[in-house]
Amino acid sequence: MTNHGDDALSSRTGAPDGDDRLSEDRSLLQQRLAVRELIDTEVSYLHVLQLCASDIRSRLQQLPQGDLDVLFSNIDDIIKVNSRLLHDLQETASREEEQVQLIGNAFLEFQEELEQVYKVYCASYEQALLLVETYRKEPELQREIQGIIEAVLPQAGPSGLSFLLVIPLQRITKYPLLLQKILENTLPDASAYAVLQRATSALQDVVTNINEYKRRKEVASKYTKVEPLSLRERLARINTHTLSKKTTRLSQLLKQEAGLVPRTEDKEFDDLEERFHWVSLCVTELKSNVAAYLDNLEAFLRFRPQDYNLEIPEGPVVQYCYLARDLQLQAFPEFKQQLEAQVWQPLCSLAKALAGPQNLIKKRLDKLLDFERVEEKLLEVGSVTYEEEAARHTYQALNSLLVAELPQFNQLAMRWLGQILCTFVTLQRDLAKQVLQRAEDSLAQLPHHHLSEPAFRKLVEDALGQTSHQLRSFQENFEKVLPPPTTQPLLPGAERQVQALLSRYGPGKLYQVTSNISGAGTLDLTLPRGHIVALLQNKDTKGNSSRWLVDTGGHRGYVPAGKLEVYHVVPSEEEAKPHRDSQHQTPEPISAPVPSVPAVTQVVAMYPFMARSSHEVSLQAGQRVTVLEAQDKKGNPEWSLVEVNGQRGYVPSSFLARAPSPAPWGWSLPS
Repeated sequence: MTNHGDDALSSRTGAPDGDDRLSEDRSLLQQRLAVRELIDTEVSYLHVLQLCASDIRSRLQQLPQGDLDVLFSNIDDIIKVNSRLLHDLQETASREEEQVQLIGNAFLEFQEELEQVYKVYCASYEQALLLVETYRKEPELQREIQGIIEAVLPQAGPSGLSFLLVIPLQRITKYPLLLQKILENTLPDASAYAVLQRATSALQDVVTNINEYKRRKEVASKYTKVEPLSLRERLARINTHTLSKKTTRLSQLLKQEAGLVPRTEDKEFDDLEERFHWVSLCVTELKSNVAAYLDNLEAFLRFRPQDYNLEIPEGPVVQYCYLARDLQLQAFPEFKQQLEAQVWQPLCSLAKALAGPQNLIKKRLDKLLDFERVEEKLLEVGSVTYEEEAARHTYQALNSLLVAELPQFNQLAMRWLGQILCTFVTLQRDLAKQVLQRAEDSLAQLPHHHLSEPAFRKLVEDALGQTSHQLRSFQENFEKVLPPPTTQPLLPGAERQVQALLSRYGPGKLYQVTSNISGAGTLDLTLPRGHIVALLQNKDTKGNSSRWLVDTGGHRGYVPAGKLEVYHVVPSEEEAKPHRDSQHQTPEPISAPVPSVPAVTQVVAMYPFMARSSHEVSLQAGQRVTVLEAQDKKGNPEWSLVEVNGQRGYVPSSFLARAPSPAPWGWSLPS
């Protein structure tokens, strides 16, 4: 009886130990099953991805390449990351005691890579679903796609593409659940427990970050669309709600400008925005320059002097014509075609890619004003409406997305721009090499081909120096015999206008129109020949020095600089008189001219004049001249018949100024 009682007591006290061991064994079994499920499902998942990337994608050739890029997104990157992850998971099987801990460490190691690749895939998932919907509207295309998918993956069923597209999303969200299952069957005091805990939490953060990134991308996609709306369509979108929002934003902006409320400072974003605008400016300037280059190249290709008969039977000219025809027919057109395909089109694509971020940055400013207003209300009242809370979240989403992605975008845009410039330089170098190769035979027949490069350079420099010396000599001789520029006669009634411009701008700013001007633009002036204008600026707003800004005395506008010449002011009779006492001046009476007798007037030559024919007479500046006729034989007042030192001839009327004449009888000079 005693022994029997002791055995019963022993069995009762040992029962809990047996239960604990049984529970531990059951947990260990469940843990191993969970590990096996993780690895086996990873193998199956990776196999499906590889079938999608290789078999299915290669057979869907009836779809545009752009559609395939959206549907399969970065599936190749996902395959690379998950293949490495699977390899590490399978390697843990050889170390059974540490397997669970090694699995936790593997997921901690792959945390960032998993988040990056699945972010990209999830961001394009909605767009891929839109493509699937469009395929369903075309029954024949839908049947072809469905047949291809069922032939490769029968388990896809009638869902087809939708089944394939959702697989990566399901997998990334299942990792935390699988790790949690392993964690639940791991003893809390085990060394692997803390590692599994961190891995489970890390994968949950990955899923949360991906969802947040997806939400931000959806907000951004709403504002990156640039719709070309007409004025009527824009006006149709205006309602009381939009007017209220714009009024509130304007009020907030004015308060900030007046210093009534503080402005939110974000140094990080401001630096990113400045760099983005700098990149955008570089792209815009390069696009403008390449467009001008292509226009000049087109004009160069239209100019073909070699097609004309130069009437030179032989020699270097014939070799030039042969070479020029060869280049015009092949080398230059090929260069232009490559330039358009490899430089111009990528540059246009880059400029187009800048439009979305530009719109986002602009929209961020609007949302920032909304955010600041809501923050003020939250501080004052303590609560906000649902719409105001949504405005806060929208700004935060836009700002976070821009801060996260603008650095990468700026870097990619600069790399893109650098590749375009390198391509442009390479094309130029290849063109030069091709031209030299084609010209090799022709150059051998040209003069001086036997000279070395230094000797040829010296020959060219000497020839240019000699030609330059001859040109300077000709210019000096030409200036000696060239008469000074003459001004056109003033228009009737223009004296008052000239005096007004003279008093306002001075004689150094006055110019005269040499030929009729017809304004073509909005700011261009239409002026007749002989009109007097005052120069305001010797270039337009774009720095073009061939268009001058002038004042006519009533209007301001642009005129061609080539149709203006300096106006030499001829002193009036009153200005030519000596002013001794302005208070006792006596006006000189004007006698009526006698038509039958030409008026003889004493004048002074204001400028020197060199006679160019026997009908003209030379003058010296300051020389007294007697005017016999104030016009030529045809009645042209621009030339006057004068007598100088006993010689008679014609001189320009504008070169003469009236001299003071003796007072007539009956008048007294001022004392």
